[in-house]
Amino acid sequence: MTDSTPIRCIIVDDEPLAVALLADYVNKTSGLEVVLRTTHVLDALQAVQEDKADLLFLDIQMPELTGIQFMKIIRRRCKVILTTAYTQYALEGYEHDVVDYLLKPITLDRFMIAVEKVKERLGHEQENISSASVPDHLFIRTEYRIQRVDLASIYYIEALRDYVAIHTGTGKILSLESMKHMEELLPEDRFIRIHKSYIIHRNKIDFLERGRVVIGKEYLPIGDTYKEKVRVKLGLL
Repeated sequence: MTDSTPIRCIIVDDEPLAVALLADYVNKTSGLEVVLRTTHVLDALQAVQEDKADLLFLDIQMPELTGIQFMKIIRRRCKVILTTAYTQYALEGYEHDVVDYLLKPITLDRFMIAVEKVKERLGHEQENISSASVPDHLFIRTEYRIQRVDLASIYYIEALRDYVAIHTGTGKILSLESMKHMEELLPEDRFIRIHKSYIIHRNKIDFLERGRVVIGKEYLPIGDTYKEKVRVKLGLL
């Protein structure tokens, strides 16, 4: 889910007026959309099981299934805000990791406070997913072993005849990898291919001079076919 993607909401309550009120609140709240509003709990259950919702507004006292039974079935497939006239279910609700517990009659301001909690939790989860998906190291094949190399330690990578040389702050590592494979392995937001023989870590650049990238004492040429790409990636347009 991105910032521009609305949070998909299902509203289920055996009281039609309660459903209508919550649907009105959802429509008045930025970043939310109603995908299902219903008084039939089994319809809501099917929709959640089909992964059609990010957020469920769930009544507790319903004839076919209680809200607690509902949550036991869906096993945290989506975020849940409980809506009820009864306070005695609050503790059991939080045991199922509900985001908030709204007591009827529900006011718009209290509704929005609950929604902000949902947005914050979803945002944290997305950040964790994003950070987990970005590697901070590689395992590189050398002549005799497979070696871990931290991405932050790499200054640039140089193509040799049969090897690549990974230049780091502590020395040079010779690898049997190809430049093409290295380019595929390295995250594009941090590494730039500037020449058929060089890939650089953008954060290690000291300055650019006369068609060359300067990293420490090394002057690395920018190939003619890479100049436009380098300008775009470094924001030099």
